[in-house]
Amino acid sequence: MTNSTLPEHVRTILFNRVPEITFAFWVIKILSTTTGETFADYLNVDVGLGLQITTYIMGALLIAALIAQFVTKRYTSGAYWTVVVLISVVGTLITDNLTDVIGLPLWVSTIIFSVLLAVTFGIWFYRERTLSIHTIFTRRREAFYWVAILFTFALGTASGDLITEGLGLGYLVGVILFASLIGVIVIARFVFHANVVFCFWAAYVLTRPLGASIGDLLSQAPADGGLGIGATATSVVFLVVIVAVATYLGIKVGRQRRAAALEPVAA
Repeated sequence: MTNSTLPEHVRTILFNRVPEITFAFWVIKILSTTTGETFADYLNVDVGLGLQITTYIMGALLIAALIAQFVTKRYTSGAYWTVVVLISVVGTLITDNLTDVIGLPLWVSTIIFSVLLAVTFGIWFYRERTLSIHTIFTRRREAFYWVAILFTFALGTASGDLITEGLGLGYLVGVILFASLIGVIVIARFVFHANVVFCFWAAYVLTRPLGASIGDLLSQAPADGGLGIGATATSVVFLVVIVAVATYLGIKVGRQRRAAALEPVAA
C-alpha cells in the first residue's frame, strides 16, 4: 500500500505532519498564544532574565523542538504543540526586541512582518502550488509552514500591541475586537463559503493578538488595565489546559490512524 494509492482523507490522517483543524485545535492555538505572551513576561520580568537572555534561551529551545519535530515521520501531538508554544514565545520576543531594544515603532514592525509573511506565502505557493495545510507531507512544505507560523506570531504581537497599547484601547477592547474579527472570518467561511486557505491563515494571524490580549488582561495589574492574576498563575493554568487538550488530540489521532489503516485501498 503506497501513499499515492490511498484516498486523500486517509493520506491526510496517516501522513500529514500537522494536526487536523478542529475546535480543539483553535482552543490550543489561542491558549498557546496567551502562554507565549505571559511566559515571555514571566521570564523577562518576574525571573529577571532580561529580554535578550530570555530570547537566547527560548530561541535555543525552539531550535531543539523544531529538530525533534522534523525528525518525526508524521504529526505527533507532543512534538507539534511544543513547537507551537515555543514559537509563540519566540515570536513575541522578536517583536519585543524590535520595539524595546531597537526602538522600532509598532506600526513599522506590523508592516515588516506583513511583508515577510506575504513573501513567505508567495515563495511557498510558487514552489508547492498550494498553501493548504492538509497536504504537509514533506519536510520542505513543513519548513514553509513553520516560517509562516513564526511570522504570524510576530505579526500578531506587533499588530495586537499597536492596537491595545499603542492606540491605548486597552486589553478588554482588544479581546472584543479580535474575537469579533475572527467571528467575521467564521461567517465568511461557513456562510459565504470564502476560500478555506485564506480564512485559515487570517484566523491564525488574529488568534495571536486575541491570545495576547487575553493574557495581558488576565496577568497585568489593575492599574495597567488587567485583572492582576499575574504572569505565573496565568502561564501555569494555561499550560495545564494545553497539555490536557493536546493529550486528548494525541489519543484521538491515534484512533483515527488505526481506523484509516483498515480502509480499503483505492483501485
